[in-house]
Amino acid sequence: METHKERNTFNFKEYMIEKANYVNKAMDEAVSVKNPPKIHEAMRYSLLAGGKRVRPMLCIAACELVGGHQSAAMPAACAVEMIHTMSLIHDDLPCMDNDDLRRGKPTNHKVFGEDVAVLAGDSLLAFAFEFIVTAANMVPPNRVLEAVGELAKAIGTEGLVAGQVVDLSCTGNNTNVGLPQLEFIHIHKTAALLEASVVLGAILGGGSDEQVEKLRTFARKIGLLFQVVDDILDVTKSSEELGKTAGKDLMADKATYPKLLGLDQAREFAEKLNEEAKEQLAEFDSDKAAPLIALADYIAHRQN
Repeated sequence: METHKERNTFNFKEYMIEKANYVNKAMDEAVSVKNPPKIHEAMRYSLLAGGKRVRPMLCIAACELVGGHQSAAMPAACAVEMIHTMSLIHDDLPCMDNDDLRRGKPTNHKVFGEDVAVLAGDSLLAFAFEFIVTAANMVPPNRVLEAVGELAKAIGTEGLVAGQVVDLSCTGNNTNVGLPQLEFIHIHKTAALLEASVVLGAILGGGSDEQVEKLRTFARKIGLLFQVVDDILDVTKSSEELGKTAGKDLMADKATYPKLLGLDQAREFAEKLNEEAKEQLAEFDSDKAAPLIALADYIAHRQN
């Protein structure tokens, strides 16, 4: 439980605003409008549309936790947000989840058309890797190489893509979906990129193998936690509160944690994941771990 002293020494709201500002500025400068303008405008439309910037913050916090400087993590922090944005653009397409609203605004394909939306996602994916290698200006190249491999693995057929494929195959067919399959979907579709965000920060910050693995376990648990909470919010909040279409999992007949466990048990599972995640940080310096502890609590208790 958070103590009075911790509340005085660490202001999570200020931390979030500060880090989000750094990340937004870096991404604004990285993805400028150039020729051809339409594709860059489409990339910027979704990339700079707001969002909580949880993944970049996790990356920076993990880097600082193991003794690295924010500047070492910034290329990776921006890269994971570019890839996350790509996944949102593609997820929202009619051939995927078919959604009209994202971050309180019309989805990318509603504004730029399906063809440009696909290309905007592709461009963000490619540019993420171009941008992450700029970290070699600040940290040893072998760390950057390790980080690139980690990121690629997280978004391919061992990560995000695997989760999305299984998710699509289960939609409308959830009578055959049990908890193991649901966990597979979320560990790959949602947790993999959150895990990569933390692990990249730890690698680029110079963390030991043991530290990296502890943070990997932490991240895997909060990644699953993120999706459990997302499932809960989908059935308990309005579209206005969420900034995206509420109840869409129900409409699409998707398997979710509230559907399989019931709402109360889903909430209990979320609390268990949060506590297990924070246990992984027990051996780190408590002051340096404060941002990650606060981020875990934020993910657990967020309202949108």
